[in-house]
Amino acid sequence: MSQLSKSPPEVNPRRWLALVFIGLAQLMIVLDITVVNIALPSAQKDLGISDGDRQWVITAYTLAFGSLLLLGGRIADYTGRKRTFLIGLLGFAGASALGGAASGFEMLLSARALQGGFAALLAPATLSLLAVNFTEARERAKAFGIFGAIAAGGGAIGLVIGGLLTEYLDWRWCLYVNVPIAIVAAISWSVLPADTRTEGRARFDIPGVLLAVGGLVAVVYGCSEAESKGWDSRLVTGLLILGAVLLVAFVLVERSVARPLLPPRVLADRTRGSAYLAVGLSVVGMFAMFLFLTYYMQLVKGYSALLTGVAFLPMTGAVLIGAGGVASRLIPKVPPRLLVAPGLLIAAAGVALLVPLDVDSSYAVGLLLPELLVGFGMGLVMAPAMNYATHGVEEGDAGIASATVNTAQQIGGSIGTAMLNTIATSVTSDYMASHARQMTPRTAKAGLVEGFSQAFVVSSLILVGAAVVVALLMNTPRPVRQPGAEGATPLPAHMG
Repeated sequence: MSQLSKSPPEVNPRRWLALVFIGLAQLMIVLDITVVNIALPSAQKDLGISDGDRQWVITAYTLAFGSLLLLGGRIADYTGRKRTFLIGLLGFAGASALGGAASGFEMLLSARALQGGFAALLAPATLSLLAVNFTEARERAKAFGIFGAIAAGGGAIGLVIGGLLTEYLDWRWCLYVNVPIAIVAAISWSVLPADTRTEGRARFDIPGVLLAVGGLVAVVYGCSEAESKGWDSRLVTGLLILGAVLLVAFVLVERSVARPLLPPRVLADRTRGSAYLAVGLSVVGMFAMFLFLTYYMQLVKGYSALLTGVAFLPMTGAVLIGAGGVASRLIPKVPPRLLVAPGLLIAAAGVALLVPLDVDSSYAVGLLLPELLVGFGMGLVMAPAMNYATHGVEEGDAGIASATVNTAQQIGGSIGTAMLNTIATSVTSDYMASHARQMTPRTAKAGLVEGFSQAFVVSSLILVGAAVVVALLMNTPRPVRQPGAEGATPLPAHMG
């Protein structure tokens, strides 16, 4: 790869103000994952969307976002992260306004796909700007603690905002809300660090782009269809096989081309690879919590959308404590696996405590402690994982490294949600069949809870397995400073 046209990096004197705007952009991306879910029933009724088509309002976003992330990360490296950040920010706001003004299903679908495409530019630019803006160990730890808290807790905030907007205004405001957030975040132009980018003309790895986009589309689409058609359907099986073949071909191509879309060196580092794995697997627990507890609170306990969102707030507080209060202080002092692996185990314990839920479980006894444990555990995972996902990478690869961790989050969420939902619905169907002669409203609710419980068992086991793998692979010792001038960039001990 060409050398970067830049002078030695200087400390940005307004980096903490820049963090505010970077955090707003990340919050906008995370909010959109859950805020639209709350709005979907109202949008479906207003626009006359069929039950079969409603999933596309979610899938159009995830397909575009998940499949274009790697390309978005490389665009940020080639054209400048600051420029890509602003383009993604304003494009996302424009697409959100288009969706809010949608007069029919096709217009809403197009807007959601555009949102996903611009999010694929915005997300890696956001994380890579954070990585190049904070290089001193303690400051970097605090910054990534805040960023990790937003990444892990923003979804719960989205449930509250979505409930408020849907209940007191209109479902369209769940999309319009992105516009003022983007306008405020756009002020960051004056405080973000100057762009650095590769010299000369940008040359994209076209075969790699086509294989990566094609493979990721097939995997994300296959997982989305598995929720409704089942894992054994020909369509789902064919898509997953096609996706696997294309992604294997992508790996082979990346090892042989001069300017790869995803350089193997980004993944080869065990710490970075473990960080990607931790993020990809940890969202399985988080998505299980959001998905099944949302259904449990609304369908079994009869909570309103707003009350459901409020009920998730303790988990958000626990995320803030875990990421901003604990992890940010310990990242400069301990090896990352001493945060990530215990965080995964704590989250696994929280999910496991949801297994005994029944129709009569109260919020205080059945839900509050699991929420606090999952939130705290995810805070311990996300802050160091986001930090080490870009740690030690060449500045010219910061965008693609950031895109890779976002891709891991998207793919992990898609596969995990589809798999756990399939498990839950299968168990519920078997329960309903075995109790068909005594079917009552209470029996139907008990069948739903039985499915959720089995999904929580699997989710907890996945988190435990992830903790074991991370503990074995993430071999980076605690950070040390480079010898020399004060303020030198800290590195893991094995890189110093």
